[in-house]
Amino acid sequence: MTDPADAHAARQLDRLRAAVPTPWAPGIEATLHAIARASDFAIDTLVKQPALVERFAAHQPTPPPVLTRVSRSEWPALLRRYRTGESTRLIWRDIAGLDDVDATLAGTTHLAETCLQTALEALEGEFAERFGVVRAPDGSVQRLVVFGLGKLGGGELNFSSDVDLVYAYPQDGESDGARVLAAEDHFARLGQQLAKLLDETTADGFSHRVDLRLRPFGNAGRVALPFAAMEQYFQREGRDWERYAWQKARPVAGDIAAGLRFLETLRPFVYRRYLDYGALDGLREMKAAIAAEVARKELADDVKRGPGGIREIEFLVQALQLIRGGREPVLRERRLLPALDALVQAGQVAPETGVALADAYRFLRRVENRLQMLRDAQTHALPSNELDRHRIARGLGYVDWSALRTALDAHRARVATEFEALLAPRGRSVAPSELATYWRALPDAGDVQALIDAGFRDTETLDGSLRDFARAPGVRTLSDATRARLDRVLPALLASAARSSQPDAALRRVLPLLHTLLRRASYLALLDEQPAALARLVDVVSGSALLAERIAAHPLLLDELLDRRNTEALPDRDALATACNATLREEDAELALMALNEIRQALSFRVALATLDGRQSAQDSARQLAWLADAVVDVVLAVAQREVERAHGRVPDARFAVLGYGSLGGEELGFGSDLDLVFLYDAPPGAHSAGARALDASRWFARLAQKVVALLGTVTGAGRLYDVDVRLRPDGAKGLLVSSLASYAEYQRERAWTWEHQALVRARGVAGDASLLADFERVRAQTLARAREPEKLRDEVVQMRQRMRAELDRSDAARFDLKQGEGGLVDLEFLLQWRVLDRADDDARWLGPRDTPGLLRVACEAGLVEREACEALIGAHAALLEAGLRCTLDRRPRITAETDAIAGARVVIKAAVTAL
Repeated sequence: MTDPADAHAARQLDRLRAAVPTPWAPGIEATLHAIARASDFAIDTLVKQPALVERFAAHQPTPPPVLTRVSRSEWPALLRRYRTGESTRLIWRDIAGLDDVDATLAGTTHLAETCLQTALEALEGEFAERFGVVRAPDGSVQRLVVFGLGKLGGGELNFSSDVDLVYAYPQDGESDGARVLAAEDHFARLGQQLAKLLDETTADGFSHRVDLRLRPFGNAGRVALPFAAMEQYFQREGRDWERYAWQKARPVAGDIAAGLRFLETLRPFVYRRYLDYGALDGLREMKAAIAAEVARKELADDVKRGPGGIREIEFLVQALQLIRGGREPVLRERRLLPALDALVQAGQVAPETGVALADAYRFLRRVENRLQMLRDAQTHALPSNELDRHRIARGLGYVDWSALRTALDAHRARVATEFEALLAPRGRSVAPSELATYWRALPDAGDVQALIDAGFRDTETLDGSLRDFARAPGVRTLSDATRARLDRVLPALLASAARSSQPDAALRRVLPLLHTLLRRASYLALLDEQPAALARLVDVVSGSALLAERIAAHPLLLDELLDRRNTEALPDRDALATACNATLREEDAELALMALNEIRQALSFRVALATLDGRQSAQDSARQLAWLADAVVDVVLAVAQREVERAHGRVPDARFAVLGYGSLGGEELGFGSDLDLVFLYDAPPGAHSAGARALDASRWFARLAQKVVALLGTVTGAGRLYDVDVRLRPDGAKGLLVSSLASYAEYQRERAWTWEHQALVRARGVAGDASLLADFERVRAQTLARAREPEKLRDEVVQMRQRMRAELDRSDAARFDLKQGEGGLVDLEFLLQWRVLDRADDDARWLGPRDTPGLLRVACEAGLVEREACEALIGAHAALLEAGLRCTLDRRPRITAETDAIAGARVVIKAAVTAL
């Protein structure tokens, strides 16, 4: 029995032979037969343009048309013949197996862009002759920017799609020709003429269907807007569906460079700076609207809009991009498949799911293209006609429609499952709990017994706090949608707090955060959509008052609770520096500081979480905090230097460096520690800066140091970077803020006290000129390696320690001062500093380490401490450091009850200190 698809193809080939009497080259007949089976449109085009057969057989594309003023009346025909010819070439290559579906989509996109650019350039020339060019008030020439949205913007245009366009221009102005037009009128006319030239159906068909409805205010809006008006619209009126639409936006014709700059300004509208689970609400609304449309128009067999169709894959990928793209730039990808791959690499989509979705997407797009290639129709519906079904199935390599339908249904079922899973959290159904009933009755009713039964203790106080919260204006004025979220989130928080290690503390600490979240609905959405984040939040705040305060002050840190990197090894020194250095791209000092503070907050928060969870040792955490401070100081120095150079010019052949003392120098920094900094400079005699407001070198570097201290302490929207202590500089508070290298070396050699040399043991360079830092190392080594009278050195060290303990030790009968108490951290530091000053003159190993474990290992290598005793001291140091970090994480002073671990550490340290 004759195959109906082959019979149809034979009839179509007979038509083509009549139009192309010359014999076809060997092998071409089979290709043409396959094309005839798959596309009436292609055969129609080849019949009208028979020369294309030979061209396509030789794999030659059709050159774009040249639109000149002389050929003005032929522009529509030239564009349409070009579009149909190149579209037919894409069909040829697809059917012949020369292109995969990705190449076909890219080819269709390129074809549309070529037609747009060719048509716009011709029209711009025509308008320039009639009206001149548009100039802004500053005289600069303004051009139209054509933004492609949807699949055109994503570079994945399907075969017979319309093109979603939005017109804009950089600035208002007017044309400079004999007939003056305001920019708005000029570009509106130009855009309308462009749409007509492409879209209007003539005897040659159409070039591209143009859809302008995605512009601001839709059909009611102006055809073209200046960038300022566009930006204002999105700030005030922008809706969730527009975020999805502009996610793929790309300038495709006109002033491309200006368009790219505008998209950068629009990025905060599309991608929020936080984890934006609120984007799922917009997706749910769009899905509901699409579902209603599918039901109303019976679109169940629509491969684009139906269940498990192309749009569900697009929405799934775009939603995950919107949620995380503000924090992870690698996810800001217009193209679907690269975006899906980025989501897999970022751990947001399981690898096997990513493969399944990519396979389904390519399969569905190939089916969609073949549906449209059949007759160049903008359709996404599976055919009901038996012949068309057979032609589509055979063209895609299936024996019949049933086999194709089985494969299609399998792909759509997998897509629908994944899409529903993305939207599932909102639909969870849980029976109302006593805590939920209690909360919803507040502030006027509600039985406190619910709190008692849940396990809270100070229920009277907590009940009062919750009633006050329920009465707060921020709660009473919530929208219905946000109030519904709060009514789901708060009972869940109460239940989670009740299960925590410190229920009362957890609830007290989470309430201030909720006040903040009421003003930031997206964070409430995060807790609603992600129960894991809610549970993690309660776990963190119950264990750390410090982190609870930081989250309440900076809700952006909530994002860190869901960051997969928080279960991985923390960044090393280089990665921390790279993250901080990225902020130097901001030319504005205030913006750079804001960005730097956000990065510092996030990274220190990750260190705190790792410490709180016991995923890394206190020593590792303290070292990472010091590395982070190094990176921050380095960036702040660069920002400060940029500012001072702008005001006063640069000092030629001069150098500047920042030294870290104390816990920063010893790489044992705590959470919330201040930074002990000392500043050095070196410049030729009589050096001055080269700017208009010149300064001598000493004043220039004093300004620079002051700027560094000020920037580190500046309060921004993301908080303060660090408090700075500069009292360890030569001559202390009486001395100059910045010392020259020569004066610093002279001071250390001639006038410094023994305790200042002790402080120098932990000093190291943290930022600035590498050669000056190397010179500092030489001065430090010479100072520490000086020969000293042993007995006098010992007496001075002991006397200073006794004096410090008398003034600073806050231990009492019940609690021990981890830092200043007898057998505490400072005792161990003094012991090692004494050893350095006593031994460095004949053993250079003492000059290397600044940290306590490193110095202890030198003591062991030098034979001053037995290996077993050395390991015991390292363990004692780690135990006290761990206890100290735990105290600061919970906002307690480093004075604590003596646990077995602390008591054991004290015994070991006191035994070692007897050597003094």
